[in-house]
Amino acid sequence: MAHTDHHTMRRVLRREIAGTIGLLTDEHDFRAMRRYRSFTFDDHATYLQQVEALLRTRASQGTHTTVALFDPEEYAEYCTEAGIDPDLPSSRARFTAELAATGPTIPYDGQPLADLLPALVDEAVRRATWEYATTLLSRLGACPTCGEDIGRAAFVRASDLLVRILDTAPPGNRHLVCSVSGPPETLISVLHADDSDGITELDEAETLEFTTVLALGLATDSPGGLVMRTSAPGTPDRIYGWRLRARCLDPLTAGEVFDAYCTDVESGDLISPESNVDYCEPPDLGGGDPTPGHHH
Repeated sequence: MAHTDHHTMRRVLRREIAGTIGLLTDEHDFRAMRRYRSFTFDDHATYLQQVEALLRTRASQGTHTTVALFDPEEYAEYCTEAGIDPDLPSSRARFTAELAATGPTIPYDGQPLADLLPALVDEAVRRATWEYATTLLSRLGACPTCGEDIGRAAFVRASDLLVRILDTAPPGNRHLVCSVSGPPETLISVLHADDSDGITELDEAETLEFTTVLALGLATDSPGGLVMRTSAPGTPDRIYGWRLRARCLDPLTAGEVFDAYCTDVESGDLISPESNVDYCEPPDLGGGDPTPGHHH
């Protein structure tokens, strides 16, 4: 009796343990792993089919699987630091377990791998953007005149502005894009804020990243902007825009939003406006600069 119970328990436990699969999303990463003799796949397409079959099997057994982005360069560095042989399946398993805790991951719930791959790459880009923006913010240090932590103050200000934007937005689904241009590159962050029955649903990680990028723009006076598109059934989509300026968000007029949307960034040529879209001037967010006359 005890013996069977033990077996049942173990089976239940094994089913409950959340497994993580480290996925090589592109051909380039796949080729990098082929230098290890213990990595036995020859062909990326076949490898992806095998992974998908494994994911399906695990799902049909009721096993939860998380898919993580496996980066061969990070893996090689990890093995060097941990002093383990990279050409061992156990080393790959150890790295993947670590990824489950710290890296970009997506839960597998039966979606085709073709849908999961881009989502996983997006997740990795989002995380990298957030880490990069956070590093830049933390390097700004304290304000020489008041001693306040510039990055932290900008983050609080960005959170406040985001709340006000969402509070004054019409009901429906909101899609926000914030871009901050600066050396060495432009950072772009996207936030989906869906409003159902007056309650705004936000993804925590997405919100954190979006706020951090906006804070970086505010703190560094970088050129940039924020655009919000709202859509609700039975009404045209509405597009609003703000320009990052002097540590606050300046509303764009309806004409400026129209110009921004209907001009090709590369060539400067006009693009025909979308049908059933209204280009609107956003409501005033109020609040201005929190400390008039006192710029960090």
